[in-house]
Amino acid sequence: MTDTLAIAPQLRAALSDWLAHLSALKGASQNTLTAYAADVRGYLGFLAQHKGGTEGLPAVLATTQSDLRAWMAHERRRGLEARSLARALSAVKSFTAWAADRTGAEATPVLSARGPKFRRKLPRPLSEDGAAEVIETVGLQARDDWQQARDIAVVTLLYGCGLRISEALGLTGDAIPLPDVLRIIGKGGKTRLVPVLPAAREAVATYARLCPWDLPASEPLFRGARGGPLNPRLIQLAMEKARLQLGLPATATPHALRHSFATHLLTAGGDLRAIQELLGHASLSTTQAYTAVDAARLMEVYEAAHPRAAMGKS
Repeated sequence: MTDTLAIAPQLRAALSDWLAHLSALKGASQNTLTAYAADVRGYLGFLAQHKGGTEGLPAVLATTQSDLRAWMAHERRRGLEARSLARALSAVKSFTAWAADRTGAEATPVLSARGPKFRRKLPRPLSEDGAAEVIETVGLQARDDWQQARDIAVVTLLYGCGLRISEALGLTGDAIPLPDVLRIIGKGGKTRLVPVLPAAREAVATYARLCPWDLPASEPLFRGARGGPLNPRLIQLAMEKARLQLGLPATATPHALRHSFATHLLTAGGDLRAIQELLGHASLSTTQAYTAVDAARLMEVYEAAHPRAAMGKS
């Protein structure tokens, strides 16, 4: 494990300033900041050991391609997979670009480095019938009527509005009654507008009516059994039980309902950029993964139904 104590005080201060920059100006989430901090801290610690001493900022900005390759090889030996290494390199390049801009240094070897290639995992949506069955079955897992209504309301928001589970559980009492359009604050503090289907509005209204706890405007809308904020793990467990009852694969998670929202919109002719806005994706390339999912589904239908496809397998 890299000795982070070997990092020069100047670099620790620079790392702290960079993270503050990401938080204040870029709106990075706390999870992103934590991951990036670990990545860059490991990189700086490696350089100190690799070069035989504590490195200051000028030396770090003078990193060569050979140094960078040595760091990447070190990370691979440590067991880092290609996807994680690509993220770490992205963090290193972001830190380096920020530091180079502040000092006027040239850092082309690092900024021009290419990350490892990896195959992006495609989303695993449910079928339309499967999503509807999950919503119905999730409500059977809780003991009390109000908790059943709560779980149905949450998963309906995931599928009907394409929310992340953190976004659904981040709603407060002032969302009642649900408006025609919800203002959601997503990753990185980005705000987006999401239309609300009547089914989602009714599900949340039913929960609010049955809930035994007061739901003040500034406090969490969804509550646990003792009245505290609902733990997302309870929704995950309800989904696990539902998928086992329905014989669905392990990929039928709460997040799969968000994937299903996007895929079913695309299948119905939804515009890719509109879906990007509804999901709150920063990059269109993230949303484009759903086109691959849809193409794969079409190929499955083709191979199952087209007589020429069947002949080709004989």
